[in-house]
Amino acid sequence: MKHYKFFLHILILIPAIYFLVSCSSGDRDSLPSDLVNNPNSATGKSDLSKLPAIKFDQDMHDFGKVIQGEKVSFGFKFKNTGNADLVIAQVNSSCGCTVPKFPKTPVKPGDENVITVMFDSQDRKGIQNKTITVTSNCQPSNSVIRIKAMVIVP
Repeated sequence: MKHYKFFLHILILIPAIYFLVSCSSGDRDSLPSDLVNNPNSATGKSDLSKLPAIKFDQDMHDFGKVIQGEKVSFGFKFKNTGNADLVIAQVNSSCGCTVPKFPKTPVKPGDENVITVMFDSQDRKGIQNKTITVTSNCQPSNSVIRIKAMVIVP
């Protein structure tokens, strides 16, 4: 009977501790609330006029022929064509051989900036197609840019 009461107390105590810990109001990595704006509604009508918008000059770059082992890079120029600050949360590539660098500060409406993508052709050969996914506070939140190259083995 003692074991039963002990386990009963534990079963009651664990959810209570979880609730207290998960409901903490720490804002370690929070964004200012004016940068987070979800225009979607249950009616299906979206107001995108007050959001940022990312517009790339080009969304694909062909490096052409690259000698195996060579590192090449390209800057994808973009503009915030929307009406709010553009915040890029992350940029992910489809392969570890492709490393993106992106602005960590908000891009004001009308301003331009660059996402630089470096491709390392070490241990690659033939046609290479890589995608880079840009996640931001735009609607939709993901944009895709691409690079390609023909890696020639010397």
